[in-house]
Amino acid sequence: MALKHADSPTTTTTITGPNSAKDIDVEASIRHLPADAPNNSHGGDFLTPLENTQLARGLRQRHIQMIALAGAIGTGLFLGLGGSIQTGGPLGALLGYATVGLIVCAVQFALGEVAALLPVTGSFVRHAEFLVDPAFGFAIGLNIVYGNLLSVPAEISAICVLFQFWTDINSAVFICIFIAITFAVGIAFVGIYGEVEFFFACLKILLVVFLIIFGLVIDLGGIPGQERIGFRYWKKPGPFVEHIATGKWGEFLGYWAVMTNAVFSFAGVESLAMAAAETQNPRRNIPKACKKVFARVLIFYILAVLIVGMIVASDDPRLNDYSGDATTSPFVIVASAAGIKVIPSIVNAVVITSAWSSSNQALLSGTRVLFGLAIKGQVPKIFLRTTSWGVPYVCVLFNTAFMFLAFMALSSSAMTVFWWLVDLTAAGVLVSWSSILTNHIRLCLAMKKQGISRSELPFHNRWTPYSSPIALVLCLTILFTGGFSTFTKGNWSTSGFVSAYLDIPLVIAAFVLWKFIKGTKFVSLAEIPIREALDEVLKHPEPLEPKAMGWKRIPAFLFD
Repeated sequence: MALKHADSPTTTTTITGPNSAKDIDVEASIRHLPADAPNNSHGGDFLTPLENTQLARGLRQRHIQMIALAGAIGTGLFLGLGGSIQTGGPLGALLGYATVGLIVCAVQFALGEVAALLPVTGSFVRHAEFLVDPAFGFAIGLNIVYGNLLSVPAEISAICVLFQFWTDINSAVFICIFIAITFAVGIAFVGIYGEVEFFFACLKILLVVFLIIFGLVIDLGGIPGQERIGFRYWKKPGPFVEHIATGKWGEFLGYWAVMTNAVFSFAGVESLAMAAAETQNPRRNIPKACKKVFARVLIFYILAVLIVGMIVASDDPRLNDYSGDATTSPFVIVASAAGIKVIPSIVNAVVITSAWSSSNQALLSGTRVLFGLAIKGQVPKIFLRTTSWGVPYVCVLFNTAFMFLAFMALSSSAMTVFWWLVDLTAAGVLVSWSSILTNHIRLCLAMKKQGISRSELPFHNRWTPYSSPIALVLCLTILFTGGFSTFTKGNWSTSGFVSAYLDIPLVIAAFVLWKFIKGTKFVSLAEIPIREALDEVLKHPEPLEPKAMGWKRIPAFLFD
């Protein structure tokens, strides 16, 4: 069966209509290689006719850029920086975020290289099956699906807490409203989701820029009645904070604790390729987004951490406020001290949009991975059903059912248990990054084994064969040391240990279970059909990008 490309004429398949998943011969529809091909065992690893006919390419370059930005700039930046300064000190926090930022750079470039070759729904989950082992792809996919099933109601619960900053209206009202609008965005044409994320990402970027400038003005004494601060807090209480231990070792542990927290602040940048089959010209636009997003996020975070470390002391008692609303933000702490009353409400409003944006992104990621698993036959075929406008509606309905867990927020005790369950998925971020890096390393090794030059890839860089292994070692180190504080004297916490490490045995169990049931084998480097994938790139070239002229160069520079 020939493979239909987005820009090529429709290929005849057994698919009879956009909502006729029950009539689809899945095995026939996802087979990508001709009968005489040397390897015909990777059904569904390439972009399939099923994806081309059932899904719609509604995401543009600016959408992809902003989806990644919207996921990475959220509550971790607006509310969490104060805690990082308190844990590691201004310099410790700065170094922690810079280190994780470099890991993010390696992850983004690794993802861009593989996604440009294989722009499929589910992204690195499907890449893992193609390059490593079908059982590995299943384990990673299951990890992402259940993580997002909990993430969406968690974000909606957080929104309820944030609204309590302004009103005492029953939280059930806000839960119902945000479940409804989150479902509406999820079931709508994917281009609408792209526009929503684009709009809210712009709000977040504007707020970040404003807060950075605002913090700098405060630091330089630009607010009437406030003296110049400069780098006063870097001298006293000092650039580092001792954490658990004392001396240089305690300062290092403070830096390391910040780094583990920073990982979750950057979480979300890897999701920009989840809907590759719904992206226009993905082989060009996804790598382009990977190259630019990490730089913008790195600049925003590094500047924000630097400014926060200048305007708030690491021993400021106001950083111990765990209310969860805007009062936690270090920017709000300083603005309130300066008598500026409107800042808390502005920050709270944008943080609400950030939380909702994160819930939308989790819904997109979870549903597309579930759809990708259905293509591979690893979950029931009913999840292949799509609407006439190309949205996997059964996947959306399945994820929506779990949104009602947000009603646990109405009970404080139940909310405590619920957030503990959500913490169990935190390590999933590092698992996802590790899988992306592993996929890329396997691709490089396979190309070397088969004598194929990396220059043949649609997108490649000279340093990625070296940056990926280094970043993988760092990711695994952070993953296995994420709960190090529970092993220190007097700090044991059963819930802390479980939340830090339970995700690891769950992924391993899913891998072993699928491997045992299906008898899968690790893909031999010599048998990975890279040449066939490169041939698909040559057979279906993407149109050249039109060059922006005149005033259009301004938005092109900002968003493309």
